Amino acid sequence: MKKYNKIVAPIALAGLFILPTNNLLAGNPDRSGQAGATELLINPWARSSGWAGSNIAGARGLEATFLNVAGTAFTKKTEILFTRTNWLKGTDININAFGLTQRVGETGAIGLSIMSMDFGDIPITTVDNPEGGIGTFSPQFVNIGLSYSKGFSDNIYGGLALKVISERTANVSARGVAFDAGIQYVTGKYNQMKFGISLKNVGPRMKFSGDGLSMKAEIPGSTQNVTYTVENRTAQFELPSLLNIGCGYDFYLKKDTVSMKTHRLTAMGAFTSNSFEKNNLKIGLEYGWKNIVMVRVGYCHEKDIRNKDKRTTVFTGPSAGFTVEIPFGKNKSTFAIDYSYRATDPFQGTHSFGARINL
Repeated sequence: MKKYNKIVAPIALAGLFILPTNNLLAGNPDRSGQAGATELLINPWARSSGWAGSNIAGARGLEATFLNVAGTAFTKKTEILFTRTNWLKGTDININAFGLTQRVGETGAIGLSIMSMDFGDIPITTVDNPEGGIGTFSPQFVNIGLSYSKGFSDNIYGGLALKVISERTANVSARGVAFDAGIQYVTGKYNQMKFGISLKNVGPRMKFSGDGLSMKAEIPGSTQNVTYTVENRTAQFELPSLLNIGCGYDFYLKKDTVSMKTHRLTAMGAFTSNSFEKNNLKIGLEYGWKNIVMVRVGYCHEKDIRNKDKRTTVFTGPSAGFTVEIPFGKNKSTFAIDYSYRATDPFQGTHSFGARINL
């Protein structure tokens, strides 16, 4: 009986959270636009974005720092990853992401991740020069994350992450910090049942400041052209905090215990409760052949996503991707190429290309 309880309990608990009711998917659309630092909601990694973000319970290694930091505890030794994303193809916005995770001790792992958004050169315009021609500027959005995770038993893994947020334009900037926390639970003879929960982007409010918010003006009525400096105060803004809950199951397509992991089919489901926009229901499916070739698809649903007039996101739901991971060396190291596509309307989708080394 205890054996079955270990499997049934996580499934029942996950089902309560991801049950697709109208109220559950409503979220907080009335607060949309009231949060800042929304780049924290962008998944910069190629493998996990092909799942449409449904892999909350099964994210492993460095990419788990975005979905569920507890998954970094599965790092075997050292993982190095670089990904470049063509964000909303046609906007000329690119995202570069780099990171590494390192095993420490018997059950712990530390991680470092860096995400940088490149908006290109934007013409400077003023009231006197509305057409530009006086130079360019380039906004800089950079997020740096530090994480630690640990396996507390053969079934339970947890992790924490600290993220430093930096947003800067020509002469205005904002800085802040955010915290993530996550837990993953695995069970079954082959750890095929997975459950996960993560809390993301919790932190103090941020505020913009800088010389770009000040201006010089003449004192009204002055006969000596006396000027003074006026500084505009900006309002503080909150971070886009959210809660992820998900579960998944690995189906092995052979009964032979020696070769059963040759063909794997993994199903994932997740629910995201957003504080400042509509909630999301996500599903994903991945086929893996010997963990060398992996093909995945996903779908992210929110209220009115299929209604073009009422949709509040550029993404239309579907995503897909693949991975080719080649083993090399005597230590079973691997080199992998990842790709994902996320459908959008308008623009021509979002494409991510990644390369990783597991030592």
